[in-house]
Amino acid sequence: MAEPVVFQKKPVVEKMEPGVYWWCSCGQSQTQPFCDGAHKGTEFRPLKVEIDEARTIAWCACKHSKNPPFCDGTHSTLP
Repeated sequence: MAEPVVFQKKPVVEKMEPGVYWWCSCGQSQTQPFCDGAHKGTEFRPLKVEIDEARTIAWCACKHSKNPPFCDGTHSTLP
């Protein structure tokens, strides 16, 4: 299995409005933390996320979270 690209070693924290979002799982998107189709031709697929109410979210940007698409602090253990 391929390893995702580490976009950055800290979360992307954003106030999100209700809606459907597609989180980038490959780390190659230019529109982080969201998918722009850069995964095409790889085994990676974006993760659909439905937000029901406005709230602040810490999106995983290292792409190694055990609770994707949300940051769980795994970035602090990466080399």
